Amino acid sequence: MESDDRQLVRQVQGGDQRAFRTLVERYQRKVFAMALGMLRERGAAEDLTQEVFLKAYRHLGNFQGASSFYTWLYRITTNLCIDQLRKSRRFVEVELEDQAFEGSAEMVAQPLGFDPARAFADREIRERVLRALDMLSPNHRAAILLREAEGLSYEEIAETMGCSLGTVMSRLFHARKRMQAELSVLVEPAAAEEGR
Repeated sequence: MESDDRQLVRQVQGGDQRAFRTLVERYQRKVFAMALGMLRERGAAEDLTQEVFLKAYRHLGNFQGASSFYTWLYRITTNLCIDQLRKSRRFVEVELEDQAFEGSAEMVAQPLGFDPARAFADREIRERVLRALDMLSPNHRAAILLREAEGLSYEEIAETMGCSLGTVMSRLFHARKRMQAELSVLVEPAAAEEGR
């Protein structure tokens, strides 16, 4: 795919707007997922996704191909998310409403195999993970999302975030440690239940 991306980038640099549309279609879901993970608000993530692709289009003429296109695109996404979080000087709080659990009506309607206690536990886990993410600094949140949600290598994260490999390793270590502390509350009661 990387060589295909490079070909598409060359076509866009030559004036082919359809090639850029192909790049947008290929990466818009991933960019949106990253923005949503960072900003925690759907409308803001949608706006930022558009901003990412506008910025990418404007600056594609400067793209030298030293990194892959998706790494370059994630760098734009990460930087815009961090800028937005810093401007707001706050982390977006997770709203714990019924709407946050999409598909809940369909789950309740399932006659066989539906376990309400399991659904509640899954929802609680999801909410705790989101709260733990919200407690991280923008840089730590970006590092953990790029690694765990997007599957980027440490080297790709360093390139995306414009920092050293050691900094990436440090950010991931501290982000994981902070999240483990927050999520250990879920493990301890389960272990106590099993011990009975």
